Amino acid sequence: MLEPLPTLRPPSRPDPAFARHLPARAALGWLARGWADLAADPGPSLAYGGFLAALSWAVLYALHAAGLLYLALPAVSGFLIVGPFLAIGLYEKSRRRAAGAPATLRDMLALRPGSGGQLAYAGLFLGLLVLFWLRAADLLYALFFGLTPFPGAEDALTNVLTTPRGWTLIATGTLVGGLFAAFAFAVSVFSIPMLVSTRRDALTAMGMSFAMTVQNLRPMLAWGAIVTLGLALSALTGLVGLVVVFPVLGHGTWHAWRAVARGGE
Repeated sequence: MLEPLPTLRPPSRPDPAFARHLPARAALGWLARGWADLAADPGPSLAYGGFLAALSWAVLYALHAAGLLYLALPAVSGFLIVGPFLAIGLYEKSRRRAAGAPATLRDMLALRPGSGGQLAYAGLFLGLLVLFWLRAADLLYALFFGLTPFPGAEDALTNVLTTPRGWTLIATGTLVGGLFAAFAFAVSVFSIPMLVSTRRDALTAMGMSFAMTVQNLRPMLAWGAIVTLGLALSALTGLVGLVVVFPVLGHGTWHAWRAVARGGE
């Protein structure tokens, strides 16, 4: 009698190194922990948020003074790209609080990152990405409205907001800007907290951040949506909302880093 053929089983594959199998609702937990870090000692965090709001107003004023106010919308959306880098002081406060140590505003502004100068390289990369996005926004306007003399910021905004061609430009710009922001989010959301707290080179940290984001896509998509919603609400308040929203998101991002990179709750 012939022996039955052995059952073929697919080879078992180990989980990716950073896959934590977190549900999408984990992002709400990070948001709650971010709020707890703010509420525990609100003074330094609110001062930090106020500084970011003032910096944002200064950038918009500079665009207005230079006759480049038509770049206001791309500049505000570019905040999604550099936001993780601008929150380094908030990561320091959350790190100190987790260690049971107090954190003053001076500690947040004068932190010594574990990676040293590598943090500056990551910030430079994100800054260049924002400049590249602003140039792309310029080219998109020229693509839709032609290579005619620029009509000025007020007329440009009127063209964009009140014409069918302008609405198509907004849709296209949102898609292109979303791709820029998604890439920047993936390479920076974990790499910047990593460079603040550990000794690692910038390229390795950004590569690891991309892998962590892809391997935990559900909670990271939810966190990205929360960040986008928070910044949109801040824009609707004339950026005043950044005073509270930005610290909460910054502290929450630190807890997202702990949950994914270190397997914490």
